Amino acid sequence: MTDLLSRVLARTGRTTRASKPPRERTWKDLSPLLRLLILTQLAFNVGFYAVLPFLAEHLGTAIGMAGWLVGFVLGLRTFSQQGLFVVGGWLVDRHGVRPVVLAGCVLRIAGFAWLGYAESVWTVVGAVLLIGFAAALFSPAVESEVARQAVIWEEEGRGPRTRVLALLSAAGQAGAFIGPLLGGLLLVVDFRTACLAGAGVFVLVLAGHARLMPQHIPGRARTRERGGVRAMLANRRFLALCCAYGTYLLAYNQLYLALPEEVERATGSQTSLSWLFALSSLLVVCAQLPVTRWAGERLDLRRSMAGGLLLIAAGFAVVAAARPAEWSGAVGLLPAAGFIVLLTVGQMLVVPAARAWVPDLAESGRLGLYTGALSSVSGLIVLIGSSATGSLLDLGLPVAVPWLVLAAVPALAVPLLPHRREPAGAAETRSDPS
Repeated sequence: MTDLLSRVLARTGRTTRASKPPRERTWKDLSPLLRLLILTQLAFNVGFYAVLPFLAEHLGTAIGMAGWLVGFVLGLRTFSQQGLFVVGGWLVDRHGVRPVVLAGCVLRIAGFAWLGYAESVWTVVGAVLLIGFAAALFSPAVESEVARQAVIWEEEGRGPRTRVLALLSAAGQAGAFIGPLLGGLLLVVDFRTACLAGAGVFVLVLAGHARLMPQHIPGRARTRERGGVRAMLANRRFLALCCAYGTYLLAYNQLYLALPEEVERATGSQTSLSWLFALSSLLVVCAQLPVTRWAGERLDLRRSMAGGLLLIAAGFAVVAAARPAEWSGAVGLLPAAGFIVLLTVGQMLVVPAARAWVPDLAESGRLGLYTGALSSVSGLIVLIGSSATGSLLDLGLPVAVPWLVLAAVPALAVPLLPHRREPAGAAETRSDPS
């Protein structure tokens, strides 16, 4: 897997060097720490996506949950992950990257093993909460350190920070490409086997980080002072960014709730779901860096996020427009494929821009907290929105209505985006972005 990603990134880097200054970063130019963190993101998603795309069907068929309860459990998983990122980010600021990543891996191993054997609603909820909290530990650690390194990279004149963050997204989506294919193969045995395989991936990640992750990362100071949360909650521009980003995450969560229902309606099964996930991931792996480069040359961070949210809204609108025709079979999958393409391109614009924006809005020494809070506020939005979406899909409304409602959410989030300006103290933040 790592060889595949390295070849893709190196090939992109060779293309870039032909048209960019010699100092433009390539995969081979990355520090060993950045390589480890980016490849960690790849491995995280391989293990995660070997299980998650198939969770809704397992809960509905094997466990027998109602549609609203499936939506609630999926939202609870997202909230326990995204919603508790702020805790993980705070722990990273206080204790450093290494111990938080290792603890998260241990919890994820336990959670996947538990989910494989869970047979009741409450045991499933317990396993899902553990799986989510595990990611709330290791993901802010990885993301905040990559963001910190990206700011340093930009200050050294090697290129815009969004390119480093785009590599992180591409690595994550490479894992999201491999994971569902692996999970689909393992489901031939059963769901438990897929869960145990996911746990096995995290055993490997745990072993790799225990050996390779440095005890102390140069330039990253641990923050012991209190009061960061109060200042963050008073930062209206940051909270506006969080809310807008949350609508993207709610839209992305429909890959596990609304999309499986649409695929089953069109084809009579969810067999094609793995291939649609693979399409999304392959698009990011192949196009994330060119899209980020294009956006960096033409759009500021606000316009990049706004364009991405509108593309996501258009993806839902495509399905809404096609639903009254009730197409089925291979033709019936075309609206779902259109949704995947538009959602993915929107994601490629939104995610690097949002992550690149956070260091400009964060207090000095609080990047982990702010990175975690970005996902925590988003997780709260997903928890509320997923339950509402599950009920919306079960109400028997006209076929286009749920998808039109979902289209409106990211579109209405565009005015929430703060106008980008140089924040007070930004120079201090950039010089010490940890």
